[in-house]
Amino acid sequence: MKIITSLLLMFIYCTFSMADEIKLSYLEIKEIKTQHYSVLLKLASTDNQKLPINMLMPKECSLTLPKTSHLVNSTYLDRWQMKCTESLADKTLFIEGLKSTGTDLLLRLELLSGVSHSKLLSSSTASYRIPKDASSWQIVQTYSWLGITHILLGFDHLLFIFALLLIVKNMRRLLWTITAFTLAHSLTMVVATLGIIHLPSAPVEAIIALSILFLAMEIIHEKQGKRGITSRYPWIIAFIFGLLHGFGFAGALAEIGLPQQAITLALIFFNIGVELGQLLFVATIVFIVVMLQRLSAPALLNKLQTTVVYMIGGISSFWLIERILSF
Repeated sequence: MKIITSLLLMFIYCTFSMADEIKLSYLEIKEIKTQHYSVLLKLASTDNQKLPINMLMPKECSLTLPKTSHLVNSTYLDRWQMKCTESLADKTLFIEGLKSTGTDLLLRLELLSGVSHSKLLSSSTASYRIPKDASSWQIVQTYSWLGITHILLGFDHLLFIFALLLIVKNMRRLLWTITAFTLAHSLTMVVATLGIIHLPSAPVEAIIALSILFLAMEIIHEKQGKRGITSRYPWIIAFIFGLLHGFGFAGALAEIGLPQQAITLALIFFNIGVELGQLLFVATIVFIVVMLQRLSAPALLNKLQTTVVYMIGGISSFWLIERILSF
């Protein structure tokens, strides 16, 4: 039991640290007039130090406005403009620093013609040859993977789902509950991304933390013999809070941006990626629980669950206070 508790404490430490450190870098290149481009490079910072990542301009391009750099909310915004003697089609963009920092970078190129390109670069793929025409398959790949990575690195969303799994023991009820959560966050993610409804991100993030704390308290009350509303109507609670989690997904997608000529396609496959990541997480947790039930005594499992629930409450309380203070 001591070993398990120690591992869980290590998980908490990693959760706090990774929630701040894992950020996607972003490079946006916009054609503002023929062969003139405005460039924005967003880089996460560690202890206010900018990640050493930079775009190497094609040899046909030169600066027309010098680079400026500003720190905004722990993110460095580098801006400059460049002029190219030829079209960027069939040119290769190189991003230096991805391998040494282990960072992923989303590249978006918007042309005057309305065509845009999106590509997720990583330490193993740090260059991109710009095609002459936009590829729908490229958008499908990029935004599906962004959806998967966002949910698997979105520790608050995962913790909410994990708490639901601890409350809902029946597989059929669990299926209805996860479906309700999925429908709710898909709905609000779409309407928020399309600008139909807008909510400020800070209160939304605080309420997401509160939703996790609420579930932790519901689990504790159930252990004390007091059956709460979540145990009786888990799909209703999942749907209500799922609406708020959808605004959280939309906020992340707004930072990434959508290709203007394929907004619907990118939005659909980002959502599909989120659902695939969510299913992967649920399947993994269910598998672990089944294995523990087969290998461990019921008393040990009960103690382990109690420890986990209090840790969930502690993490969500920390997030709630932190996010309220950021208003």
